[in-house]
Amino acid sequence: MPQAEPITVSITRTVLPEHHRRFNAWVQAGQELAREWNGYLGSGWIRTAPDSNEWHVLYRFADAKSLRAWDESDERRWWMDSAAELVETTRVEHRTGIEGWFEPPGERNVTIPETVVPPRWKQAVSIFLPFFPLSLLSNFLLVPLLKDWPLVFAVLLNICILTPLMTYIFLPATTRLLRPWLQKPRRRS
Repeated sequence: MPQAEPITVSITRTVLPEHHRRFNAWVQAGQELAREWNGYLGSGWIRTAPDSNEWHVLYRFADAKSLRAWDESDERRWWMDSAAELVETTRVEHRTGIEGWFEPPGERNVTIPETVVPPRWKQAVSIFLPFFPLSLLSNFLLVPLLKDWPLVFAVLLNICILTPLMTYIFLPATTRLLRPWLQKPRRRS
């Protein structure tokens, strides 16, 4: 049975200049969270130049299984969400073996984009846009039928109707339509 190879993840992030100190603290917090995971072998980060906004973050896990467990964990998701206003991820690479770091450009093993998380205010706008008219329509249609119902049951029925509509139809359509705006890179100062 072949030995599992360690995997190093290289992430290039652009950090807004006013957030360099917060980014530094954020990366250290991520290191502390990852340190608790089985298979974690270490991590670090460097800047391209002293005045650069580009940072390279590296972390290494013993094998693909332990890396996947970290990548899909609630702790990492919480940690990543906490930096939505600080950074923009521009490139993610997964490498196995030391030789991967010395390949000529253009012969990289795997390059995958990481999901860009839009700022919370943009997320709120993308939820509000379909929710307001749908809620208005629902109230317009249901209130006459439910006027004799206790308020708690009328609201419960309304929510039971709106939640799947929002989740499976309206939010996916809205985020698809707004994707260029939601994932627009932040302006650099």
